[in-house]
Amino acid sequence: MKIVRSNNTSASYNLALEEFLFTEFHDEFLLFYVNNPCVILGSNQAVQNEVDVDFCTATNIQIIRRKSGGGAVYHDNGNLNFSFLGNNSNSNNDLSADFLLPIVHILSSLQVDASIGTRKDLWLDNAYKISGTASQIRKNRTLHHGTLLIDADLVQLTKALTVKVINETLKATKSVRSKTTNICDYLKNKNNNQINRNEFINQFITEASIYFETTVLTEADFDQDTIQQYQIQYCDKNWNLRK
Repeated sequence: MKIVRSNNTSASYNLALEEFLFTEFHDEFLLFYVNNPCVILGSNQAVQNEVDVDFCTATNIQIIRRKSGGGAVYHDNGNLNFSFLGNNSNSNNDLSADFLLPIVHILSSLQVDASIGTRKDLWLDNAYKISGTASQIRKNRTLHHGTLLIDADLVQLTKALTVKVINETLKATKSVRSKTTNICDYLKNKNNNQINRNEFINQFITEASIYFETTVLTEADFDQDTIQQYQIQYCDKNWNLRK
């Protein structure tokens, strides 16, 4: 397993980096990145049914479509994103939630007791969602990526993902809404630990490197010209705002 931490906070770049590692290699990667405020749509979702486009436009929240399925998620600087990229074993395990076990272990080492839900998501106290995931499987490769709410702006999250009128005639994947919380708030309420987001993110990635017994690469270790070619589609309004 090779761990990569992106220092770039552009959502289009990080999705391009993820696709680059997914497509151009046969190595196993665990990619971490943090995005500027954005909404990331599932590949088969209808924008108008998932996102308050006017609110996002007014508050400079980007809307970008990924290539995996699943529902819409909000990212900002308080949200750590992770991606497991590996080789397809042609077994049922490729579709299971087992990829989340290292995340649960690392969270536990940081005093966060998370459980895996029925939709390959992570919960605290079986009541508050802190992570949603989506997957993509090709002939030779598997990708499982997810979010971790560390200290995100939950007010912005709610506003960005709240739509007043749903067009039921559109054939598209619908998001499943859940009650959410931030890990930093959980730790503060649990043991009065007032850790800040950057400190937690740094600790999390350090623990991941210990768990997988590897060092941490950065995006600068890879071919930027090729990554930028993958980035073109994620900057295309025709792709991002279709449906």
